[in-house]
Amino acid sequence: MKVELTLFGQLADIAGRTKFQLQDIPDTDTLQKKIHEMYPEMANMSYSIAVNKKTIHENTVFEGDANVALLPPFSGG
Repeated sequence: MKVELTLFGQLADIAGRTKFQLQDIPDTDTLQKKIHEMYPEMANMSYSIAVNKKTIHENTVFEGDANVALLPPFSGG
C-alpha cells in the first residue's frame, strides 16, 4: 500500500520538499509516527490531516493507495 504525501507551509519547509511517497503505511497513526521519526521538529507542531481530500480527526485506516495532505493551521484575517 502506497501513501502519496503532500506537505504545505512550514511543514514543507521542514521536510525540504512538498511531496513524497511512503510504502507499507496502514493508517494515519502509523503515518504520523513515521513522519515524526523522519522530521522530529514536526512532533511538536499542530497540523491537520486530510485523506483523499477529506479532513480526518481520528486514526483512519488506508484502503488501498491514499493521497494524504498535512496542513498547518490556517491564519485568518
